Amino acid sequence: MKTELDWSRYRDQGMGDAYADIPKQGGDFAKAVSVCINSGVCQTQRRGLMCPSYQVSGDKRLSPGGRVGLLKQWLNQPEPTPQTASADLQYALEYCVACKGCQRECESNLDMALIKAEYLGQLRRPWYQRLNPRRALLAHLPKVLQRLPLLRPLIMWRNRSSWLAKLGQMLLAIPQALPLPVPSAETFKAQSSVYPADRGSGESARSVVLLLDSFTTLFNPQLADDAIRVLQAGGYQVHLVHPRSNPGELLDSGRSLLSHGYIAAARRQANKMLQCLQPHIEAGRPIIGLEPADLLMLRDEYLALGLGEPALALAKQAWLMEEFISRELRNGRFTLDFHPQQATQPAQPLIVFGHCHQKATGAMKAMRRVLKQLPGVEFQFLESSCCGMAGTWGLELCHHNMSQQMAETSLLPGLAAHPDATIISNGFGCSHQIYTLTGRATVHLASLLAQRLARS
Repeated sequence: MKTELDWSRYRDQGMGDAYADIPKQGGDFAKAVSVCINSGVCQTQRRGLMCPSYQVSGDKRLSPGGRVGLLKQWLNQPEPTPQTASADLQYALEYCVACKGCQRECESNLDMALIKAEYLGQLRRPWYQRLNPRRALLAHLPKVLQRLPLLRPLIMWRNRSSWLAKLGQMLLAIPQALPLPVPSAETFKAQSSVYPADRGSGESARSVVLLLDSFTTLFNPQLADDAIRVLQAGGYQVHLVHPRSNPGELLDSGRSLLSHGYIAAARRQANKMLQCLQPHIEAGRPIIGLEPADLLMLRDEYLALGLGEPALALAKQAWLMEEFISRELRNGRFTLDFHPQQATQPAQPLIVFGHCHQKATGAMKAMRRVLKQLPGVEFQFLESSCCGMAGTWGLELCHHNMSQQMAETSLLPGLAAHPDATIISNGFGCSHQIYTLTGRATVHLASLLAQRLARS
């Protein structure tokens, strides 16, 4: 089997272990699958992040261990291809939301999200699979939305028209009952490529890069302004990189492409991103992102795309905004004072819902540290698995019912228990799912910090 991703870091996995049960085909990819030791924790644990589809279904095929067993059967075939995969394996991987819960909560750190990407990459090899209109649209969604601003009125029309929503379900398998997110009337427009710090001047160690993703610039441009403002107020010179930083092409992390198995296209996007960020990498500037799935793509999946030393260097400098501020707080470099709640006002209650990838990488600790800097705030983390949106996974008709069930297990009851709380959510898909199912808008951490600055 010729793999689409670089699995060389598993080269020594199971070597010399007669009980490693490494499949006969797949090379290092097979070794990545065989890290599972069949402890069964993924089938007994019914809380935490892993595994959302198993938690709502109870179907062992949809647990990480169940998927591993099916993958091993497939990789023990003489010539494993997606066309020879069993119906059970196809079903099991179709309902993996790539939350990375197993990568964190499994004692063997099984990376089922990346394993699924490899399988989909194998599946996309024939031309007719690459041209699958529904999958291709979702995979290329950031580029499509950036290139075609006229889609905004069409999306609005679709959301208001039952017959157009029904047509979309027939042609694109997007659930008729699910409202689609509408791009902002005024998308983000950078005023400069470098924003000076509010205090201090000149190029210094307090110079950072704010990397804006497509969804922030298209759907929530105010968030971009808020993040710039907070970093400036903290004394950081902000170098801005956004989807249109390179004239004539669109910069994107490639997350959507990878998630749908378009690995060659994702690699091309990643190379463009690396080329754009290279001067900042060489200058040692922290690279800060707002959307967890996009920023963490640079830190994790880029290492599997075979991009060499530049990707390794980037991974060491890539931070979610809450991680960066938390680090600076520990080092005594983030000294920004936030305006306290007025004494006549009650403490502002917050409920925090973490993106799956935030939870999987341990970034929620950083969220807690940063929120503690806000006087007069009472916050609580909502213990929940995946919201069910999982990028564009929840936009597909075949996933719709399970997507709703995932939200209903703990997310919706948890929010209902705090009807007056402000909801903090840094994930775009999570925020849309919450708004769709509850009618409650969410606030990104960066915007919350900026609101406190606005009262100063």
